[in-house]
Amino acid sequence: MLRAFLRAAARARSRSPRPAPDDDVLLDAPDDRLAPALVAAARGEHGPAAGLLAGTREHAEWDHRDRYATRLAAFARSRSEWLDAWRATAPEDPDALLVAARLAVRRRWDSPARAELLRQVVPAVVAAAEAAGPVDPVPWRTALDAARGAGAAHPEFERLWEQAVRRSPHHYGSHVSALEYLADTSPGAHGECLDFAETAAQDAPEDALVRALPLRAAFTCLTAPGTAVRAHRPRLDAAADRAAALSAAHPPADPWAAELRNLLVYVLVRLGRHQDAAEQLRLTGPYVTSFPWDRDADEPDPLGRFLQVRADVRAHLGAGAH
Repeated sequence: MLRAFLRAAARARSRSPRPAPDDDVLLDAPDDRLAPALVAAARGEHGPAAGLLAGTREHAEWDHRDRYATRLAAFARSRSEWLDAWRATAPEDPDALLVAARLAVRRRWDSPARAELLRQVVPAVVAAAEAAGPVDPVPWRTALDAARGAGAAHPEFERLWEQAVRRSPHHYGSHVSALEYLADTSPGAHGECLDFAETAAQDAPEDALVRALPLRAAFTCLTAPGTAVRAHRPRLDAAADRAAALSAAHPPADPWAAELRNLLVYVLVRLGRHQDAAEQLRLTGPYVTSFPWDRDADEPDPLGRFLQVRADVRAHLGAGAH
């Protein structure tokens, strides 16, 4: 397996694109499947979004479904006419209900009264998840997020978690919600977060996105105040190495892999692994994602932060060459 990974990494390096100039980088660029749905939504048309999400449901593409629903809900936060028309046309459509539930959670998340507001919508979000049927985990991920934001007690969160993993034991989004709940309710429990993530990754298929969950746990560890990084350093490095193997399985400059690679760059830089970060920057190409760069400041500028980190990596490597 190690030899196979090294060969894959070598092939990835040989076909890596040249780093994109600063003016050519793209923030949160949609992939070829999502882009037409967003363009149509901007015109007030919901048909392409409905077709996209129906396809992910029919083909059990749960990680794609989760990401597309999130992006469509984010778009609807500022322009919801297409979603309003969709719900008026098909009020029981499980895909429209999914986007509406995700939007309801998103609209309340940044409020100072988040917990109170989310407690009010949790029943509706859970009802939408129950109506989605016996195989779709994505509405339950939304319910998990709502429960986490509402400060749900452990038994309630665990009930929702069981519903999600019963439908898809390797769904990345549900695992991220559970990881963040664990981190929120047990500050300083970095070892437990890493345990949870490593177990989920170990049990997952080789190409499953949840194999990158230890990287997300590493990010949580590295960004928590007062973290004793040295105590967990071998596990943080192992999380980055596992994510690098998953990155090598995707083509260079792939919008789908962009968030994985952006997060990997962030973690590698925090670990002082600038050469490895430079390799991921080459594989990322022009694709910048808001997460994790929007977590670095009170008034985040994710694109500016990415460009600064990229410049710092180049400067560090240049200084080392002299």
